[in-house]
Amino acid sequence: MSLKFAILTSLTERAGSGIELARRFDKSIGYFWPATHQQIYRELDRLTTAGLIRELPSEGGPARGNPRRFAVTAEGSRSLGEWIREVDEPDPMRSTMAVRVRAAAATGAVHEVREALRHHRDQRAANLERYRMIEDHDFAPSDDTGTARDVLQHRVLTLGIQVEQAWVSWCEETLEALDRLPGT
Repeated sequence: MSLKFAILTSLTERAGSGIELARRFDKSIGYFWPATHQQIYRELDRLTTAGLIRELPSEGGPARGNPRRFAVTAEGSRSLGEWIREVDEPDPMRSTMAVRVRAAAATGAVHEVREALRHHRDQRAANLERYRMIEDHDFAPSDDTGTARDVLQHRVLTLGIQVEQAWVSWCEETLEALDRLPGT
């Protein structure tokens, strides 16, 4: 997937400026498709050139401090709809932590990896807490009520919660396995 579809999705949800998009990425979409502000602005230019988004008329005319705002065009909606229907392979997992643990096994430095595991576990636990706070704030206790938009957005958040839960459990179990090794 490219950043293009993440931006088209965000602008389909609500038109906005580059800075508004960057803030949305910082607070929601960026949890599962991160992008820098610079990448977002470059992609906005590409999407405009491709006719997938358009600049909205500015209230009060162009002026410094009056950011350009964008909305999805009919062509952008069509492109996003085609992409939604595509079937692709699951993204392969890439994890420096998994490689680090494998390297510890290969080199015999099994106990040296503990601090990295603890740090990874703590960061994942912080993500999990943040996601649960978002869930408590933004979603009803049951995810089968509300609009299709609410239900599907909650399902995406639930995926994030489950991924972070799995990572926290894996790190804890790996630390416990290290504790059971001879010579610990």
